[in-house]
Amino acid sequence: MRLKRVITVAIFAFISTFAFAVVPDNDKIFAQINDSSSPFYYPNLMMRYQAGDTLTDEEYHYLYYGFAYQSAYRPLNDNPGMTKVQNIMARIAIDTPSIADIDELIAACTEAMESDPFSPKLLNIMAYAYGTTGDSVREKMYADHLAAILRTIADSGTGEKEKEPMHIIMFSHGIDFIAAKGWGNRKGKIISRNVEFVPFDIPKGKLKGYYFDYSRVYWNKPEGYTFQRERTWQINNLKPRQYK
Repeated sequence: MRLKRVITVAIFAFISTFAFAVVPDNDKIFAQINDSSSPFYYPNLMMRYQAGDTLTDEEYHYLYYGFAYQSAYRPLNDNPGMTKVQNIMARIAIDTPSIADIDELIAACTEAMESDPFSPKLLNIMAYAYGTTGDSVREKMYADHLAAILRTIADSGTGEKEKEPMHIIMFSHGIDFIAAKGWGNRKGKIISRNVEFVPFDIPKGKLKGYYFDYSRVYWNKPEGYTFQRERTWQINNLKPRQYK
């Protein structure tokens, strides 16, 4: 089988069903995801997410921010699977990958997503990988997840002011959010104990960058820990794509 997929730069349209920003309410999220009678009970939501069920924006909201309360949430730990993904993406031919390369890539992404199941970068790569194999069902599933996670982040705040930051559960998600618009960024600046400002490489009119609330990342921060930033998903020309 000839495997070929043209990856093109696209700007995602973050179309929300919410009329205003939905700032995560930590107490409410914790209560809902731990209540077995709640429609947002976390084990059920995660099971549906992994199965590719259609979820509402509200369900994605509880799913994404609820992950911060799960035992698998270790945002400051190394992710060996992510390292494997980056190494594979650095060497494969994006337009003409081999079957073996794609199989290895899917396995590495699956491993990485055990620690970071909502990574826009990984969701984008999984959609790409399954698309090259002709598996349109899984391609669409991961593309839908990608669009919904980006929308969830966008719904949490405007990101245009320090007091209206977008909320993320991994530092890399903020960088990926910017990359999903087809924009580049410069090194982020810590504005407060909860907020980081990530400037664009090229200002967008009066908008020079986005503010992100990263407080969840440091909830269980080890003493003396120094954060090392990962690369964005723009590895070897694989850039966010408009999936149809």
